[in-house]
Amino acid sequence: MNVPALRSPNAALVLDLLRTAGETGISRLELAERTGLTPQAVSKITARLRSEGLATEAGHRASTGGKPRTVLRLVPTAGYAVGVHLDRDELTTLLTDLAGTVVARRTRALDLGAGAGPVLDAVAEEVRGLLTAGSAARVQAGPDVRLDAGLDPGLDAGPDAGPDARAAGLNCVPGPDSAPAAGPDLAPVLGVGVAMPGPLDHRAGVPGRVTGFPEWEGHPVREELARRLGLPVVLDKDTNAAALGLAVRPAAPGSFAYVHLGTGLGAGLVLGGAPLRGDRTGAGELGHQTVQLDGPPCGCGGRGCLEVLCLAAVARGDDAGAARILGAGAANVVRLLDIDEVLLGGRLVLAAPEVFAGGVREVLDRLGLTAPVRVAGERDAVAEGAAWLILAPVFGT
Repeated sequence: MNVPALRSPNAALVLDLLRTAGETGISRLELAERTGLTPQAVSKITARLRSEGLATEAGHRASTGGKPRTVLRLVPTAGYAVGVHLDRDELTTLLTDLAGTVVARRTRALDLGAGAGPVLDAVAEEVRGLLTAGSAARVQAGPDVRLDAGLDPGLDAGPDAGPDARAAGLNCVPGPDSAPAAGPDLAPVLGVGVAMPGPLDHRAGVPGRVTGFPEWEGHPVREELARRLGLPVVLDKDTNAAALGLAVRPAAPGSFAYVHLGTGLGAGLVLGGAPLRGDRTGAGELGHQTVQLDGPPCGCGGRGCLEVLCLAAVARGDDAGAARILGAGAANVVRLLDIDEVLLGGRLVLAAPEVFAGGVREVLDRLGLTAPVRVAGERDAVAEGAAWLILAPVFGT
């Protein structure tokens, strides 16, 4: 069975509704009502999705008249994606199915300062090990299976990908064996999403001058990993990836800032349901916002940056102080962008979630800002979001 690329936005829209409906599924009539498409168009699209193994029947639902409605759902095991969180001191890789459910996970200590060559060797080794470990959880598929849903042929050109590919937000470079990995016993792997500290250029797939690790600047991370793994690779900032993973959840707020405090500090911004990267992937560099003009020097070259102040407070055991500093930065984002909600995550926040949520909320309340604050980033939020760098275009998101 050959599965052609889903270049139709209507097909991607229907597939996304099947995804968000979950196991209970959704009827063709509901799909027509929610998409504005004609029942005939929905029937044609769903027939195609079923023939390609992306959708299946999930039972029947009573109707107000006539025969019961057939309910359809997504087939999560139709394809998989790899998410990689390349942090300053740790590497996490995970395998998700088409619905974003994690089916395998690996983690190991890693020093980002060891150099691009050894670090990318470790990433490739972990991804290969992950795919081996996850193979038992993946379904049988014919040897000629290809699942290219959402991957436009223009992507084969890498940085010179066509406008449809760029509009989809998937800037990736396939490896030398660019067909998604598949075999007689494996469903296809669509690609590898890699999230690492910024700044970086999402379109070009290269890091910028990462604070504390300037040797990574301009290194062709995306191209090197694609060549080593033989799979399409997408590179983005860790905070952008986590924000994307949160944005695709059902009932996600339309606009929010995901504020991540871990080995560094940054924010992923979502406006109108879509990540805001900026033309140079520079949006969300919250950690290097100056909040104390005569403050301590920061590795970025500035002084009194939010990141250096927050990390210093945590280092001296003052989580409450770090939370108030973080709140000052969050308040600036709320005032600037009028976002609906502030979501907190990262290992330091997760180590003291009530302290950080309460401290940030206290600062916003004192300033009369009503945006809710909550901890939303789980331990693997960045790695899961990295997998969504591959999955999101399949669903037109």
